[in-house]
Amino acid sequence: MTKSKQLSSRFYEISEKEKGQILILLKGKIDIKNSAYLLKELTPAIKGNALSSLVIDLGKVDYLDDFGALVLLETKRLVAEQKGKFSIVNVKDNIKGILSLVNFESNEYFMPLKKYTRPNILVHLGESAIQNTDNIRFFISFLGSVILSFIHVCLHPKDLRIDDTITYMKKTGVDALPIVALISFLLGLVMAFTSSLQLQQFGANIYVASLVSIAMVSELGPIMTAIVVAGRSGSAFAAEIGTMKISEEIDALFTMGFNTTIFLAVPRIIACIIVVPILTLFSDLFAISGGLMVGVFMLDLSTTSYINQTMETLTLFEVMWGLGKSFVFAALIAWIGCLRGFQTRGGADSVGNAATSAVVSSIFLIILFDSIFAVLRSYW
Repeated sequence: MTKSKQLSSRFYEISEKEKGQILILLKGKIDIKNSAYLLKELTPAIKGNALSSLVIDLGKVDYLDDFGALVLLETKRLVAEQKGKFSIVNVKDNIKGILSLVNFESNEYFMPLKKYTRPNILVHLGESAIQNTDNIRFFISFLGSVILSFIHVCLHPKDLRIDDTITYMKKTGVDALPIVALISFLLGLVMAFTSSLQLQQFGANIYVASLVSIAMVSELGPIMTAIVVAGRSGSAFAAEIGTMKISEEIDALFTMGFNTTIFLAVPRIIACIIVVPILTLFSDLFAISGGLMVGVFMLDLSTTSYINQTMETLTLFEVMWGLGKSFVFAALIAWIGCLRGFQTRGGADSVGNAATSAVVSSIFLIILFDSIFAVLRSYW
């Protein structure tokens, strides 16, 4: 049986030599213009026969592009579904080059896809337990690496990258000052206004200064500053190191003999520890300024009386307590940011996941350690 059909002045012939043995002779050009129509014509002829073998003759094919190669790949797949033998003959050199680009000889294209089965709850619990165990192991090992790196830097100060540390101090501290100042000023203003609604009933407007100062210096100042730094710098640390991780720059540094923790993590941690307490002081000052504005313009308090009440309320212990917490928060933010960066695996999406995880983990640890400090202070 022999068929002949015309396709844009080009021909293909399908002939059946013996039962189940089909020969397809292609002619002319097989490209983007006629590939879809060829598939539409050839598919019924292939599926409509009990194939034992299919031979495609490309001897009269003048041109074949990647769409033509996909026609051959689809034909090969259809034959494989019927468990028949597939072969092509009379392949010209220029066509061989196109077929090699689509890896035509590989069988991977025709491997049957495994049906996805949704894992049950026990599998999820097991995977989560294994993942969390691995994370805890990495946490501990990275913490140990950071501690040993700090000891090494203390014994060998020249190994610390001073220029990079100063750069990170600018990014973490100086660049963050405007947003920290604005947030703290508005927070102090809101606290003063809200507290004045209750204190006015008792004629105790002057104690608005006490409430704003003690709350900001000992609690809200360190926390708000740490949260802003975690959102800006903690995520940046994770994204920077994560990008280096997936691009194998960290592996290259390790191969060249660099201690990656000293090279990447220590300058960031030191910069954060230095500038976050300073940012906390600015946060306290701007919050008190916000409260001062409410006291002067809404509560008829004088500037002198507001400042004097603030100075009487604050003690050196309160100021140092807030600064001490900010040191701890800064170390946590930088450590978590670097940790998530070194944990990055995969592609570009994992960098975003690392940055998100760094912010969430940092905020959680900030609140957790602040609660611990509150409990310790209550029993001190």
